[in-house]
Amino acid sequence: MARRMSAGERWEIDGVEVEVTHLDKVLWPAEGLTKRDLLDYYRHTGPAMLPYLRGRPVTLRVFPDGIERSGHYQRNAPARLPGWLRTAPYRPQTTGQARRLPLIENVAGLIWYANRGAIEFHQWHAPAEHPDRPDWAILDLDPGPRAGYERVLRVALLVRERLARDKIAALPKTSGGSGLHLFLPLEPVHPVEAVREWVHRLAEELSREHPDLVATGDGATHDEDERVTIDHAQNSLARNTAAPYTLRARPGAPASAPLAWEEVEEGQVRPEHFTIRTLPQRLDAIGDPWARAKVQPQRLPLDR
Repeated sequence: MARRMSAGERWEIDGVEVEVTHLDKVLWPAEGLTKRDLLDYYRHTGPAMLPYLRGRPVTLRVFPDGIERSGHYQRNAPARLPGWLRTAPYRPQTTGQARRLPLIENVAGLIWYANRGAIEFHQWHAPAEHPDRPDWAILDLDPGPRAGYERVLRVALLVRERLARDKIAALPKTSGGSGLHLFLPLEPVHPVEAVREWVHRLAEELSREHPDLVATGDGATHDEDERVTIDHAQNSLARNTAAPYTLRARPGAPASAPLAWEEVEEGQVRPEHFTIRTLPQRLDAIGDPWARAKVQPQRLPLDR
């Protein structure tokens, strides 16, 4: 339900009223997409997105004047929040100063932050109550300048094959940019440093076996590079990764789309297929591929 105001509207979501304003503001000029389009997208996809955000800190990328103007990362929660929005305490090792980090527990929270200019939602890979014990391991597949997306998909299949030897399952999604992410659900029992090092060793192993196809995040790349980098640094403490279903502040209004492995195997999927317009339609048609996969939390074979 929406109630109109002189400067905007009040939307009733999750039993609370959220004020939304400046709905005609253009955020993607080339596409003519407005703030209303942004909010409608998150209202539609929010129920599928929430399981991947709930209970963990969220970092926002905020573009109050649209993607062609400067934006910024927002890691701390605003000083003034509605009473129904929660935060998590965190004390970084670098500064030791206590912070309050945003938590998004419902669609109303998504809309509230998006109304303040948040286009992108990036999730931490660990729950708020123990940020040093991740419940996701993340393999970030980043193509070199000359690597087509078919190479990214090929590397994703190589990773899946290697993980299967250890009976580890992964869930694929487009990054919303040029790459692809593999999320491995974990039991939150491994120290963050051990998870990062395990992903690093996996990347090194695959780069040795496929030197013309796979690179690690350790070495330099160049303009002619056709390899796909497996970046292990995404598993560092307090790092964040584009959440499933988040929009990206890029031309075309792309979104990060969870995939079924069958789509990766077919080799036809491309990042530009998933946008602010198409992803809600896909969700209505097939649902959330990750929810269908029903992958349970796992333990990594850290001793191998």
